[in-house]
Amino acid sequence: MESPKQCMIVKQKKLNSGNIAGKAFLLLVAFGAMFGIVSETSAAVFHRKLLKAEKMKQVSNPPPNEVKKKPYNVLFILVDDLRPALGAYGDPVAQSPAIDAFAENAYVFERAYTNQAVCVASRYNLLLGARSTSTGLYDFGRAFREFYPQATTMPEHFKNKGYYTAAIGKVFHVGHNTYNDEQSWTVPHDHDLVVEYADKSKKEETREEALFGNVPWGEANKLAKGAAWECLDVSDETYADGRVAKRTVARLAQLKEHNQPFFLAVGFARPHLPFSVPKKYWDQYNPAQLPMPNQQSNPKGSLPYANKRDGEIVQYQGIPTAVESDPFPDSLTRKLIHGYYAGVSYVDAQIGKVLAQLKETGLDKNTIVVLWGDHGYLLGEMGMWTKHVNHELANRIPLIIHVPGQATPKKTKKLVETVDIYPTMAELCGIPVDVTQQPMDGKSFVPFMMNNKAKTRDYVYHCFPRDGKLGRAIRDERYRLIAWQPFQKGAPVAYELYDYEEGLVETKNIWKPGHPAFLKLKAALDREPPPVPFRPESKALK
Repeated sequence: MESPKQCMIVKQKKLNSGNIAGKAFLLLVAFGAMFGIVSETSAAVFHRKLLKAEKMKQVSNPPPNEVKKKPYNVLFILVDDLRPALGAYGDPVAQSPAIDAFAENAYVFERAYTNQAVCVASRYNLLLGARSTSTGLYDFGRAFREFYPQATTMPEHFKNKGYYTAAIGKVFHVGHNTYNDEQSWTVPHDHDLVVEYADKSKKEETREEALFGNVPWGEANKLAKGAAWECLDVSDETYADGRVAKRTVARLAQLKEHNQPFFLAVGFARPHLPFSVPKKYWDQYNPAQLPMPNQQSNPKGSLPYANKRDGEIVQYQGIPTAVESDPFPDSLTRKLIHGYYAGVSYVDAQIGKVLAQLKETGLDKNTIVVLWGDHGYLLGEMGMWTKHVNHELANRIPLIIHVPGQATPKKTKKLVETVDIYPTMAELCGIPVDVTQQPMDGKSFVPFMMNNKAKTRDYVYHCFPRDGKLGRAIRDERYRLIAWQPFQKGAPVAYELYDYEEGLVETKNIWKPGHPAFLKLKAALDREPPPVPFRPESKALK
């Protein structure tokens, strides 16, 4: 375990605007960031300076029996399929009081992006700090340790530095011939379900239940589809998220009695399909007042393989294929949107229970809390549903981070990627990332958290493979360029270019060879390493 000096943690206090020491320090940090001399322990320096400034104000009344500060704990909350449909992000419909209250004392990243819009890859991106194009891990059934046996995951890094690490609920993607990584955790993973139904009159396992239970694809595909939603008057604990919250509350009570710092990852399933949510959360919404998609056709001039129909959504009962209905009837669209928002409110309530327990135990005073959505989500925009594309709404994610002592919200439009979170958490806790076997694409954004004028990224990078081609995307403050190309060397490239000045839904591919935005973003894309081809399916998992 690292010494307290190596993980020096102090309460961050807001300095008065007139605090000369605080202003001088911020100038020092800005100077250091400008010339690249901010050290790997910059977070500890930052907190030490803040503490010194506070002590200058309190010198006449020093605290009795001052003790050494403990390392930060980390409570990392992962939410499946959650786009920024939250009040904290300006959604006028979402009923998300717990997350909104949490955001009042946190950094709210309004321009955070996943690196690939699918559960398995996005979680590898997070937990390895590596982009899919750097590892070749784009799909289910690839055990990362078969290709990087000495990889160090984010929780494993904390474990190696003396932390207790544990996972409750969905953290690594488990299902579809993909499994948890036992090496990351101090204690066994406390797993729960993603797909389930409270209506026990239907006793046979459904296709999606089987796949998430790692039943082989060939067997699972023979099973019947399950319902896309369920609305019953049942308790929160009837479904997995309620049980995960309950077990997390109990675990936090246990951790209060431990002297060891912890990294606790807590994964929630909703609003992932099916929208199996207690009725009281459906009742929070008037279906007639829910937002409906204005545009339900593909962007003009878009490449056919870049768009999506069918896929995940039609794996559920009662959902028509595109051949049968494109777009969906308004009544079905409204029902699915209702179910999604009900899922948001359900998971919000469970997260509220966890955050309340963190405060009740007093652990909040020394715990960094992160809320992260694994990727975005489409709710009928452009006629598309769920994720699996390179469009904006499928890739934009909620990311909210609270550091102990923070008492005001800090909303930012700075660009960050999922891979950046691993090195950021490590630096905040004073345990910067060692050399890792896997590529480390993430860049810590602690310098920005220390000084809001510091840069993060000029653009974010993400990808998605579709129809034998890989679409690699560069997104800056206004535009997104997507380059589509087969993996074969020398294969022709096709481009899409979208302008988001008028909104977040793509309407027209404006790509032209001489467009200034294309030339700028292509130059950025050309500087990125070539993508690693698909890894073969893991032998041990076939």
